[in-house]
Amino acid sequence: MICLDLFLGFLKVGLFAFGGAYGAIPLIRDVVMSYGWLGDDMLTYMIAVSESTPGPIMVNLATYVGSSQAGLLGALIATTAVVLPSFIIIPLIMALLKRLLKNPYVQAVLRGMKPCIVGIILATGVYMIVQHSVGNIGAFSENTAAILLTGVLAAIYFGSGKVLKKGISPIGLIGISAAAGILVYGIK
Repeated sequence: MICLDLFLGFLKVGLFAFGGAYGAIPLIRDVVMSYGWLGDDMLTYMIAVSESTPGPIMVNLATYVGSSQAGLLGALIATTAVVLPSFIIIPLIMALLKRLLKNPYVQAVLRGMKPCIVGIILATGVYMIVQHSVGNIGAFSENTAAILLTGVLAAIYFGSGKVLKKGISPIGLIGISAAAGILVYGIK
């Protein structure tokens, strides 16, 4: 039964996840929480680990959740389910892409989806910050450090565009984030 639940749950994620992995986090959270596979704190930690490890976040999360629920078979089922829609839909889209992209209605839909995806990603980030800041009053200093670190990294990212004219690369920002995390959280 758990294998069928893993397949159906992550198939839903794979089918309805638009805008990449960050846009899919609310859907992943909904599926994982509705089945009770992980608690909110553990899911948040696994999202952070999935972002840090090579590979797509959805695949990493599906593999971890499947493995934690049903071992190797569960990992294979959950991973297959989350990528199956892409393996079917992408070749179909590629076959029709040249004609579709010229259609003004398709262009309008794609332009309309961009602000929605940005809003979903922003809402997810704000939710994660608020959830851990409000929920852990005893860890106020750690939460304050996380919020301040987020603000500093945002300032570096947006400020680098003005200073460097080109902006900082994502890899450079990841390196700066890692160094800042070691400095802030490693010295305790």
